[in-house]
Amino acid sequence: MDRRKALKNMGLALGYTVATPTLISIVQSCKKDAAIVWTPDFLTSDEGVVLTHLVDIIMPKTDTPSASEVQVHIFIDRFADQVMEKEQQDLLKMGMGKFTDKALQDSGKKEITDLTAEDLEPVLASALKISKEDQAKNFKVINTYTEAVKAGKTATMDDEVSRFSFANNLRGLVILGYKSSEFVGENVLPYLPVPGEYIACGDLQELSGGKVWSL
Repeated sequence: MDRRKALKNMGLALGYTVATPTLISIVQSCKKDAAIVWTPDFLTSDEGVVLTHLVDIIMPKTDTPSASEVQVHIFIDRFADQVMEKEQQDLLKMGMGKFTDKALQDSGKKEITDLTAEDLEPVLASALKISKEDQAKNFKVINTYTEAVKAGKTATMDDEVSRFSFANNLRGLVILGYKSSEFVGENVLPYLPVPGEYIACGDLQELSGGKVWSL
């Protein structure tokens, strides 16, 4: 699959309701922090290193920059810190822990800072390459788990489902962060900084070549 082509045509369907000004604020702050040494707000420094590897596995450098080159790792950390609810934050942290535990086990390494892209990619691929039936089962388990947590009940989740939850959520956040970046907004997606005529019912193929508009 052409990931760049998929990116151009995808809409935002990640289960988050986020106001455009909030996204713009996060993106702008990421751009400022890119000029200095990055210290995560939500994740630990070690987890930030792993996140940087993972975003580039999902969106590597091709004819356009890699995810980390447009600060997607900073975006995700800040998004988790500023936008996610407590239950979502805890689920992300737990899933990442299960994910890195598996990568350490498979690689024989002891510290997550020692994990390379080569160590992480097989775990990511295994978590995401499952049948639609298994995906549906996993989403049902995740929903049951999150509802129990919200109700203040004790809940557990299988390690494999936890890794799927993290990997699937991460993939969506990488796409959201990449599409929200300045480079992609101005150079990949249809970009109209000075709006012109408002066409309420125009054909998307004619108006933007079938692509979603930049923020």
